[in-house]
Amino acid sequence: MATVLITGANRGLGLEFVKQYAADEWAVIAVCRHPEKADELQKLMQKYNRVRIEGVDVTDAHSVNILREKLADTEIDVLINNAGVFTGGTVSGSATKIDMGQNFGTINADEWASVLRTNTIAPVMLTEALLTNLQRSKEAKVINITSRMGSIDEMGPSYIAYRTSKAALNAAMRVIAHDLKTKYVTIVNMHPGWVKTDMGGQEAPLEPPDSIKGMRKV
Repeated sequence: MATVLITGANRGLGLEFVKQYAADEWAVIAVCRHPEKADELQKLMQKYNRVRIEGVDVTDAHSVNILREKLADTEIDVLINNAGVFTGGTVSGSATKIDMGQNFGTINADEWASVLRTNTIAPVMLTEALLTNLQRSKEAKVINITSRMGSIDEMGPSYIAYRTSKAALNAAMRVIAHDLKTKYVTIVNMHPGWVKTDMGGQEAPLEPPDSIKGMRKV
């Protein structure tokens, strides 16, 4: 049975990843910060005995290290770095709303650093922590959920924290792809489309099942 580990698995794209992989008889390690609050995830664990939930803060090195120790003997075929934030916490809501802390002239440096830590540094550190697990697989893949908003070629105004965090993620994973080339671990950065989630907002044209189905096909 193939194994997938998914971060940010309690809602949105992460939750849909769990649903689809579990339905296709994969062993799923669903990672989120607060499992006790993840009602939908708990229901999936009750429905599928191949789903397990791990409470991990991917931005905390100690928390990630505990996960690494728990999974010491586990083969991971696919690691999906999905956990991400749009804002550092001063403004809530979807990406369609203006966050003044991300606009040039009113930039909130602490917020920017928080977004970078979650969206850029955490995926790199988790990939590093679970490299041994990935190397146990014959076809290991690391899938990073990035965004078109991080494209240098298509960079637009506003949302500086989010845009730069995804651009940096793209660059970091390009570097890691070179480092892992001889270790037979494939790195893929994927734009999920504009999806109806808490982050994407209700104006988005894509539903989570369609986005995840498309990415899994790739």
